Amino acid sequence: MKQTSMRPLNRLTIFGTADERTIAQMENCLAVEEGAIGVLCADNHLGYSQPIGAAVAYREHISPSGVGFDIGCGNKAVLTNLMAQDVDIPAVMDEIVRRISFGIGRVNNEPVDHPVLDEIRNAPFKPQRALYDLAAEQLGTVGAGNHYIDLFADDEGRLWVGVHFGSRGFGHRTASGFLSLAKGGRFEDAAIEGEMMSPPVVFHVDSELGQAYIEAMTLAGKYAQAGRDVVCDKVLEILGAKEIESVHNHHNFAWREEHGGEMWWVIRKGCTPAFPGQKSFVGSTMGEDSVILEGSPEGYRALYSTVHGAGRVMSRREALGKRRRGWVCPAPGCDWRGVSGGGNPGACPKCGHKKLVKGWVQVKPGRIDFDAVRAQLERRGIVLRGGGADEAPAAYKRLDDVLKAHGGTIRIIRRLRPLGVAMAGPDVYDPYKD
Repeated sequence: MKQTSMRPLNRLTIFGTADERTIAQMENCLAVEEGAIGVLCADNHLGYSQPIGAAVAYREHISPSGVGFDIGCGNKAVLTNLMAQDVDIPAVMDEIVRRISFGIGRVNNEPVDHPVLDEIRNAPFKPQRALYDLAAEQLGTVGAGNHYIDLFADDEGRLWVGVHFGSRGFGHRTASGFLSLAKGGRFEDAAIEGEMMSPPVVFHVDSELGQAYIEAMTLAGKYAQAGRDVVCDKVLEILGAKEIESVHNHHNFAWREEHGGEMWWVIRKGCTPAFPGQKSFVGSTMGEDSVILEGSPEGYRALYSTVHGAGRVMSRREALGKRRRGWVCPAPGCDWRGVSGGGNPGACPKCGHKKLVKGWVQVKPGRIDFDAVRAQLERRGIVLRGGGADEAPAAYKRLDDVLKAHGGTIRIIRRLRPLGVAMAGPDVYDPYKD
């Protein structure tokens, strides 16, 4: 529990700008409970039921749709004892993608043990115990979409490791289970999702489901943090480096906090806690500086919350274009791809390779030329492994602009320049990338 300002709070505070649909979605969330209060951070955009980049505070309710599917998604940054100039960045990035698994549903190439797995084996919310094997297989893996492992240099030339991902399949199954329970289904059933603008799913905090969700969410958050710890430790091992200091935070979670002299449950989706003096790592895009920041006393206006990244300005479909599953030639040097409604068409019509494989086929171009993006990053000395047009810098706002919109509520402590970026490739399917 955080002790905070006694000053009065606005019903809805917006930093920067927000479109009409995002504001309407926020109004849906505030309508759940009389007197609820909310914040839209400057990286806001439409999410499922609650906007991404939003904090909503309820006195008596908790919201699994507000926390979202990737419970405990967050960032960790580690300062190493190395100087960036002394590290072979391309070789390290190659080793990172060789030894650490990226993408939805992936299992760890190098399984690890961790005390959080014992907690899952004996989870207070018993249905989570059945997810033990999934949690054990995926601990230390990184998701798709905007999830990453990066290497950075600070202004003093010191090397940092930064990661962004959450609770993987364990958290997703937990969230799906509670969304199913809310509709009268079973925890084991798939989530019954509505439209993006659907009213939020909430439980009264004193109800059986409310208490169960709080327990299950807390455990998923521990699992997410453990995963980031494991991945950062693996990268340090690859580097042959030691940790000097670290900054670690969730941005998809709910916390019990005091604001304006009252107790609240604050649900932050894509939104970083930023209490006075609290440090947070906020990532940018694959081609721009990230930051370490801390909250200030003025942050009471934002429920002591800030951005979790730059925020999207372009949908994934706009950036990528339209793609369909089709047939792809796996032969080295051959780029043939085709859409076919039937079975495997046989040999490649371009090079004659005997066997085609399933893959993504571009049927309508997107707004971003990712080959040009890769070339630009290479010219700037940024080593990219994986990634796609939907994660290109042009698909996002500028981080400096969204930070500026938060004014004196935060203070930038350190800037981190990207040296290496590792993400899942563009052919990895992930329905919940944010």
